Amino acid sequence: MKKILIVRMSAIGDVVFASLLAKSIKLSYPNAKIYWLIEPAAKEIMECNPYLEKVIEFPKPQLSKLLKEKRLLKLIKEFFYFIKQIRAYKFDTSIDAQGLIKSAIFTRLCGANKRYGFRSKEFSHLLLTDTTDKDGEKEQFASEYYHLIKFMKTDDSVLPKLHLCKRFHQKAQQLIKQHNLQNGFIAIAPFTTRPQKHWFISSWQELIFMIYDKIKLPAVILGAPNNNQDAIEIIQNSQAINLCGQTTIGEAAALISYSSLTIGVDTGLTHISIAQMRPTIALFGSTVPYLKTHNPKAKIIYHKLSCSPCRKHPTCNGSFDCMKLIKPDEVLKSAMELI
Repeated sequence: MKKILIVRMSAIGDVVFASLLAKSIKLSYPNAKIYWLIEPAAKEIMECNPYLEKVIEFPKPQLSKLLKEKRLLKLIKEFFYFIKQIRAYKFDTSIDAQGLIKSAIFTRLCGANKRYGFRSKEFSHLLLTDTTDKDGEKEQFASEYYHLIKFMKTDDSVLPKLHLCKRFHQKAQQLIKQHNLQNGFIAIAPFTTRPQKHWFISSWQELIFMIYDKIKLPAVILGAPNNNQDAIEIIQNSQAINLCGQTTIGEAAALISYSSLTIGVDTGLTHISIAQMRPTIALFGSTVPYLKTHNPKAKIIYHKLSCSPCRKHPTCNGSFDCMKLIKPDEVLKSAMELI
């Protein structure tokens, strides 16, 4: 391995998990130059990683705009121009760390002769040369990526770790000063992509009041701009601070690195907190939780039901009983133990 392209374009949590690949390869092949292909939404998580030569940004917004405008000829032209740019690096090895047809296409088209990756239901593995199942110890944090590392015979002693850019820490420190958070705060990450992974707004409201009453620390809600309305509802009549839409993902990650505790659902910011070795409480329901982490200050709350995990296909008609079983006083108890 001399010049390597890792393809893991999204989602943020999985990019965090997969980050251990870069260090693993660099320890095994010190002279290797490692590149990472990623979508813009997750770029900030990897762009200052010291084990990477460069982070290559996939122009998804531009291509999506052309597709929406039905400018297909221009879309095809731009896509193959991007492929030409990737091939100019002359990669000898590529790694599909996503296991989807979209990631395997780039793993194949980059020009590398040696192509590692996962077998998948989409048959993306047919574009690769060396494949393995998405296996590993299911309860372990980043299990499938450890399995891939062992399959490639690179160093498996590494841990996921974020290396955030200095500018993100500077922004986080500004926010801490602006909102008088120097004496500590609890980061709240209540938002994710699927409704069955959410905890209930009423539960968050109750927990925030209990935290301020028992722990005497302010809660800070983190999320994207489209989460702002729910965040406003969560913090109503409380002293919590709503920062939804006021930070980029890199800035939110840096802010979490200064937190006293993070409480979140199965979402990227929660995984970021665990990877940064911060005290963390992760609330799981419809998805398979990693019950074993490298972070001794991480607490996983999960009440398994006969229908668990339903993943993307809930059978409860929107009642989300697995999340309903998680009570605010249970979370508060864990919070007090961790703090």
